[in-house]
Parts: sequence; C-alpha cells; structure tokens
Amino acid sequence: MKKAKQEVIDIWNKTSNSDWYKGYRTEEAINAIVQNPTSVFHPTTFSMLKEYLGDFKDKKILVPSSGDNHAVFAFCLLGAQVTSTDISERQIENAKFIADKQNWQIQFSLDNTMTLENVSNDVYDLVYMSNGVFVWIDDLPSMFTNIFRVLKDSGLYLFYDIHPFTRPFTDIDPAERTKLIIEKPYDQTDLGIEKHWRIQDLINAIIMSGLMIEHIEEMYPEFCTYWFESSGGRNGLSDDELKKLYDWKTNPMAALPAWLSVCSRK
Repeated sequence: MKKAKQEVIDIWNKTSNSDWYKGYRTEEAINAIVQNPTSVFHPTTFSMLKEYLGDFKDKKILVPSSGDNHAVFAFCLLGAQVTSTDISERQIENAKFIADKQNWQIQFSLDNTMTLENVSNDVYDLVYMSNGVFVWIDDLPSMFTNIFRVLKDSGLYLFYDIHPFTRPFTDIDPAERTKLIIEKPYDQTDLGIEKHWRIQDLINAIIMSGLMIEHIEEMYPEFCTYWFESSGGRNGLSDDELKKLYDWKTNPMAALPAWLSVCSRK
C-alpha cells in the first residue's frame, strides 16, 4: 500500500510540472475560469449542484484529489469557502501559487483522499470530486467512509467522472474510429497502479458508507469526449469531422455514456 501510494505521488509530482500539464495553469486558462466559473463543470453536473446545493455563497466545500484545481477556483469565485486537498505536493504548490497571485482565499492541504487525515469531522456542506480521481483510488470503502465523516448532517457528496462503460475499449485515432475494439473485460478492474472500477463497485461503496444516493446522471458526449481529448485535441480535424465524432452512426463510442455524475446525501 505504501509503495503504491508513493508511486501515485511520484507520478503526479512529475505530471504537474510537465509541459503538457502546465497548460492547465496558463494565464489564458485561469482567465477563462475567472470570466466564466461555471464553464469548469459539465452542464448536467452543474445543474445537479445547483438543484441539490442551491446557492454557493459561504457554503463550505471540500475538493479532495483536487488535481488541476479548476473546480476549486470556480467554487471560490462562486462565493464558497473552499478547501483543496491532494496527495501530490506539486499539485498543491502550483495551485496555491495561482490562488495567492489572484488573492483567492482558499485553504490547501496535503492529504490522501482515502483517509482525509487532516480534515475534521462534520464540516462540509459539499464534497465534490472531478474527473480522473477513481482510477487512483485502491480502497473505495475507506474513501467514501471518510467523505461521509467530513460532511455535515445532510451534506452532499457529488462526483463527475469517466463512465465505467467506456473502460473496456481501446483509445484509437478518432479519424479512424468506425467500430468498437475491446481491449479488456469490463470486470478487469485491477490494472496495477490504476483501477478501473465498475458501476457496482462505486455504488455499493457509496451505500456502505451510509451516504444516501439522491440522483444519478449518465451523460453522453454532447459536451466533450474523454477519448478524443486524451488523443491530443482536434489533430487537424475539420468541423465536419469533429461533428461525426459525436454521432454514434459514425463513431460507435458516442452510443455509450461518456460521463457519470452521482449525488448523495449524508
């Protein structure tokens, strides 16, 4: 466990300072969040946040595994009191540099999302997790139990992540995508350092923690597609070619939900 944890820390310390990841911290990227904080969220996920949380002003929000911290910055701009935690020192340092430069009042803490050792009980109105967290979590029950612990009574937990149904398929050049190609079985969750959890793994662990599921949304790639983004952007594709990526008749992956959001309450 300690070795795996250190591997994750090392991966993200290196990734955070990579030329690719610096793109999330450019002046242009940060200004875009300042101009439109809600653009950070999938529209359906943001609608869920508004419906179940209401006004963000003065709400206490925890964002564990905060990563690029775009959601953290957005919540702060929307008036919330935000705490950002991550297992990577570099991610926290880089995000804090931006927050200090912008004079944003955000609390930062180095912490493991599975334990949240530095987070007190019964504090937060909302715990929010953005895309790309679950793949680094090897103990879902512990994570959800600690999320339950840090929430106030009736507090909300809401996540937005890649839909597990997309996991079995290969990530190929979008210009050549005409059929689905299976890379691995859906139930092959353990890939070493990465974990590809199934729907039942996530939902059962949430239920076991004591959280009560209130709403689930499965979002199709009308907003964005993770397999296209991960291949490096448009890659010279025309508007017409890009449009075809969102049409299941020309891109079978578009027939599957790309994203999953679940809202639960303590």
